[in-house]
Amino acid sequence: MKRAYRLRAPEQYQRVRRDGRSWDVALLALNAAPNRRRVSRCGFVAAKRLGGAVVRNRIRRRMREAVRLMYTAIDPGWDLVFIARAAALADIDFQQLQAMIQQLLQRAGVWKPAQHQAGHPQGTVPSGYVH
Repeated sequence: MKRAYRLRAPEQYQRVRRDGRSWDVALLALNAAPNRRRVSRCGFVAAKRLGGAVVRNRIRRRMREAVRLMYTAIDPGWDLVFIARAAALADIDFQQLQAMIQQLLQRAGVWKPAQHQAGHPQGTVPSGYVH
Protein backbone atom coordinates (compact mmCIF):
# COMPACT_ATOMS: atom_id res chain seq x y z
CA MET A 1 0.00 0.00 0.00
CA LYS A 2 1.42 3.38 -0.97
CA ARG A 3 2.75 5.66 1.75
CA ALA A 4 0.15 8.35 0.94
CA TYR A 5 -2.61 5.82 1.71
CA ARG A 6 -1.30 4.84 5.18
CA LEU A 7 -1.63 6.28 8.65
CA ARG A 8 1.86 6.49 10.08
CA ALA A 9 2.14 8.67 13.18
CA PRO A 10 0.68 7.66 16.56
CA GLU A 11 -1.18 10.99 16.66
CA GLN A 12 -3.06 10.01 13.49
CA TYR A 13 -4.25 6.76 15.09
CA GLN A 14 -5.23 8.62 18.27
CA ARG A 15 -7.24 11.20 16.29
CA VAL A 16 -9.21 8.48 14.51
CA ARG A 17 -9.93 6.77 17.81
CA ARG A 18 -10.89 10.04 19.53
CA ASP A 19 -12.93 11.71 16.74
CA GLY A 20 -14.24 8.75 14.77
CA ARG A 21 -16.88 6.06 15.08
CA SER A 22 -16.32 2.34 15.42
CA TRP A 23 -17.87 -0.85 14.07
CA ASP A 24 -16.92 -4.46 14.68
CA VAL A 25 -17.49 -8.01 13.56
CA ALA A 26 -16.39 -11.19 15.30
CA LEU A 27 -12.64 -10.97 14.65
CA LEU A 28 -12.11 -7.41 13.47
CA ALA A 29 -12.99 -3.80 14.34
CA LEU A 30 -12.92 -0.60 12.32
CA ASN A 31 -12.53 2.98 13.52
CA ALA A 32 -13.29 5.64 10.90
CA ALA A 33 -13.00 9.41 10.97
CA PRO A 34 -13.32 11.90 8.11
CA ASN A 35 -10.17 13.69 6.99
CA ARG A 36 -9.69 16.74 4.80
CA ARG A 37 -7.78 14.95 2.08
CA ARG A 38 -8.61 13.63 -1.38
CA VAL A 39 -7.61 10.10 -0.42
CA SER A 40 -8.48 7.70 2.35
CA ARG A 41 -5.69 6.53 4.62
CA CYS A 42 -5.58 3.20 6.43
CA GLY A 43 -3.84 1.90 9.53
CA PHE A 44 -3.64 -1.63 10.91
CA VAL A 45 -3.36 -2.69 14.55
CA ALA A 46 -2.59 -6.07 16.10
CA ALA A 47 -2.13 -6.04 19.90
CA LYS A 48 0.59 -8.00 21.67
CA ARG A 49 -2.01 -10.23 23.30
CA LEU A 50 -2.64 -11.80 19.87
CA GLY A 51 0.75 -13.51 19.80
CA GLY A 52 4.39 -12.98 19.03
CA ALA A 53 5.80 -10.58 16.47
CA VAL A 54 5.56 -13.13 13.65
CA VAL A 55 1.84 -13.69 14.24
CA ARG A 56 1.06 -9.96 14.64
CA ASN A 57 2.99 -9.05 11.49
CA ARG A 58 1.20 -11.79 9.53
CA ILE A 59 -2.18 -10.49 10.70
CA ARG A 60 -1.31 -6.91 9.71
CA ARG A 61 0.08 -8.01 6.32
CA ARG A 62 -3.06 -9.98 5.51
CA MET A 63 -5.37 -7.11 6.52
CA ARG A 64 -3.26 -4.63 4.52
CA GLU A 65 -3.35 -6.83 1.41
CA ALA A 66 -7.13 -7.36 1.67
CA VAL A 67 -7.68 -3.60 1.92
CA ARG A 68 -5.21 -2.91 -0.91
CA LEU A 69 -7.19 -5.17 -3.25
CA MET A 70 -10.41 -3.27 -2.55
CA TYR A 71 -8.96 0.22 -2.01
CA THR A 72 -10.57 1.62 -5.18
CA ALA A 73 -14.00 0.90 -3.66
CA ILE A 74 -13.32 2.98 -0.53
CA ASP A 75 -14.82 6.46 -0.53
CA PRO A 76 -12.03 9.10 -0.43
CA GLY A 77 -11.66 11.42 2.52
CA TRP A 78 -11.53 8.94 5.42
CA ASP A 79 -8.94 7.77 7.92
CA LEU A 80 -9.57 4.10 8.71
CA VAL A 81 -7.99 1.99 11.45
CA PHE A 82 -8.52 -1.77 11.26
CA ILE A 83 -8.01 -3.54 14.60
CA ALA A 84 -7.45 -7.29 14.86
CA ARG A 85 -9.50 -8.76 17.72
CA ALA A 86 -8.36 -12.39 17.52
CA ALA A 87 -5.24 -14.33 16.56
CA ALA A 88 -7.47 -16.44 14.29
CA LEU A 89 -7.07 -13.72 11.63
CA ALA A 90 -3.63 -15.13 10.91
CA ASP A 91 -5.13 -18.42 9.73
CA ILE A 92 -8.64 -17.79 8.37
CA ASP A 93 -9.34 -18.07 4.67
CA PHE A 94 -8.31 -14.92 2.79
CA GLN A 95 -11.75 -14.58 1.17
CA GLN A 96 -13.35 -14.63 4.63
CA LEU A 97 -11.02 -11.84 5.72
CA GLN A 98 -11.94 -9.80 2.63
CA ALA A 99 -15.65 -10.37 3.32
CA MET A 100 -15.27 -9.18 6.92
CA ILE A 101 -13.42 -6.05 5.83
CA GLN A 102 -16.01 -5.33 3.13
CA GLN A 103 -18.82 -5.78 5.65
CA LEU A 104 -17.16 -3.29 8.02
CA LEU A 105 -16.65 -0.77 5.22
CA GLN A 106 -20.29 -1.09 4.17
CA ARG A 107 -21.52 -0.62 7.74
CA ALA A 108 -19.30 2.46 8.07
CA GLY A 109 -20.76 3.88 4.86
CA VAL A 110 -17.43 4.28 3.07
CA TRP A 111 -17.89 1.47 0.50
CA LYS A 112 -18.55 2.40 -3.16
CA PRO A 113 -19.36 -0.93 -4.83
CA ALA A 114 -19.69 0.50 -8.36
CA GLN A 115 -16.09 1.73 -8.19
CA HIS A 116 -14.67 -1.71 -7.36
CA GLN A 117 -13.86 -2.54 -10.99
CA ALA A 118 -10.10 -1.99 -11.02
CA GLY A 119 -7.61 -4.44 -9.60
CA HIS A 120 -8.45 -8.03 -8.83
CA PRO A 121 -12.00 -9.35 -8.82
CA GLN A 122 -13.37 -9.71 -5.33
CA GLY A 123 -12.56 -13.02 -3.73
CA THR A 124 -9.42 -13.77 -5.73
CA VAL A 125 -5.93 -13.89 -4.41
CA PRO A 126 -3.16 -12.49 -6.62
CA SER A 127 -0.51 -14.93 -7.78
CA GLY A 128 2.51 -15.04 -5.54
CA TYR A 129 0.46 -14.41 -2.40
CA VAL A 130 1.34 -16.94 0.28
CA HIS A 131 -1.25 -17.89 2.90
